[in-house]
Amino acid sequence: MALIDFRHGIIPDGLNFTIAMLGVAQAMVFGNLTEGLETLGEAAAVAVIFLLLRRLYFLLRQTEGLGLGDVKFLAAAATWIGVTGIPTLLLIATLTALATAGGLQLAGHQMKRQTSMPFGPFLALGLLLTPAFQRCF
Repeated sequence: MALIDFRHGIIPDGLNFTIAMLGVAQAMVFGNLTEGLETLGEAAAVAVIFLLLRRLYFLLRQTEGLGLGDVKFLAAAATWIGVTGIPTLLLIATLTALATAGGLQLAGHQMKRQTSMPFGPFLALGLLLTPAFQRCF
């Protein structure tokens, strides 16, 4: 998913769906049907929140700040880490994206407000690292 977003600037719906369904399946395998349904509810709540934030950003700035694939990925990620893991995922993603942008600037690339970077690879890294942080804290 990260490689596809990096190369093509999209996160395919099929991959988001697969991530979400595997998250629901693991919730049911290690929990029960109720936990699987709760996981779906959390994913829906995350999707609504980030759809609203995406729309608000567009209304304020007249430019897209977060792609729809990123919103769907965050909802799919919630099936694995829950609503409480989303802030950690976003912190990891934004800090690594900021560090990357800083590194690119230092390497001589012009980084302006209008410069876009695919956020999916950073979200994927956040999803991979968040469970470790959840276990530690």
